[in-house]
Amino acid sequence: MAVRKLNPVTPGQRHKVISNFEEITGSRPEKTLLEPLKKSGGRNNQGRMTMRYIGGGHKRQYRIIDFKRDKENIEGIVSSIQYDPNRSAHIALVVYGDGEKRYVIAPQGLSVNQKIASGKGVAPEIGNALYLSEIPLGTIIHNIELKPGRGGVMARSAGSYAQLTSRDGNYAIIKLPSGETRMVLTSCKATVGAVSNTDHALERSGKAGRSRWLGRRPRVRGVAMNPVDHPMGGGEGRSSGGHPRSRKGLLAKGFKTRKPKKYSDKYIVERKKK
Repeated sequence: MAVRKLNPVTPGQRHKVISNFEEITGSRPEKTLLEPLKKSGGRNNQGRMTMRYIGGGHKRQYRIIDFKRDKENIEGIVSSIQYDPNRSAHIALVVYGDGEKRYVIAPQGLSVNQKIASGKGVAPEIGNALYLSEIPLGTIIHNIELKPGRGGVMARSAGSYAQLTSRDGNYAIIKLPSGETRMVLTSCKATVGAVSNTDHALERSGKAGRSRWLGRRPRVRGVAMNPVDHPMGGGEGRSSGGHPRSRKGLLAKGFKTRKPKKYSDKYIVERKKK
């Protein structure tokens, strides 16, 4: 995966860095795996704005992704690697032996016509989904379940991955992308490999219009507001605004918002890096 920098023939292209989409092999999505995706514009059922800086954006359809990988002991063949407007990672269209088609998160290195499978006794190869009890130690994994059968929830965005470091009884110890090390039940599934589109973090939009295409309206700084609008607003001239905080007055820049007695604390071996 690579990115390309455009020649500055227009002001919007001067700083534009985008993907070259060399991994993409199919452009038309599978119709049976599409769902409508309604936009709210940040308004509630009374039409009042409850979330700011949301609005516009290109019309999209949601691609139904198989995060559970519960089609066991049936091999599937990767039909195409496609772009998904709803996520940073690419997706792969898989056609199984019984004719069923499913979208999965495409791992890095997955190619068209490659065979993938999930379940017990499956080889720990890229794209295969296995139980944590069967994955070799040190393996790079993604799409990790937290509860058995619930579907993968961790390490799903572009370029992210976790590493299976050890096992202790019924628990596997996993080092997550945040640097946190935590225990997960070995009866949970994970997919082998890192997520595709690793250069997504290098992309630059180049102009404000591309943010509007994504449904993001201009965001106003707190220090530029009036005192009635934000705790950091007001003041003569360009005031610093005091301690950084949110619109609701919650401190930022190092203030811990995690509950001190959260139920999942006992599963965390090492906290994430500061």
